[in-house]
Amino acid sequence: MEKTDQLMRSRAKAIRLIGIANELLAMARELEIGQSPAADLAGFDALVEDREGSKTSASQDHPIWVELARQTYDDRRRRTKIFQSEELFGEPAWDILLDLFIAAKERRRVSVTSACIGSAVPSTTALRWITILEKQGLLVREADPGDARRVYVKLSARGYAAMLEYFASSSRSVVLLDNPRPGISAAR
Repeated sequence: MEKTDQLMRSRAKAIRLIGIANELLAMARELEIGQSPAADLAGFDALVEDREGSKTSASQDHPIWVELARQTYDDRRRRTKIFQSEELFGEPAWDILLDLFIAAKERRRVSVTSACIGSAVPSTTALRWITILEKQGLLVREADPGDARRVYVKLSARGYAAMLEYFASSSRSVVLLDNPRPGISAAR
């Protein structure tokens, strides 16, 4: 039991360290190409409020969430591969949101074509879901100023905040592994 707990804590720390490294790489890339860090995400904190109007824990970003998003996306692809059926586990809207969340954390742009590929469904189905997500206010389209034929998609501030809230609430136990409560290890 003790060995399993230690392994889980070590894994959580490794995932957290990978997330921090990715954040640092993204910042270095931004500095290299002259963009201001998190310019697209400015002001999203104001949108992340719970029903009573107070800030939620989602407004405090955590580097492990991008790793959990990657893991979730990879798990979805693995299910399809293992069960050898693409019809059983289709949820293109979630795949698109995961892909765009990972891209936002990595500070990279995603074309509509790339988002369609990332959804793992036919392009017509993916385009329909992109339109639905846009109407729901979860993502926005942006024309490429350098190439009128290309359009990018990204999470809106609302979509990004919702993804943060999702991973904040679903990853509580993993994040808590880093900081076990006092007395728990003493009781063992």
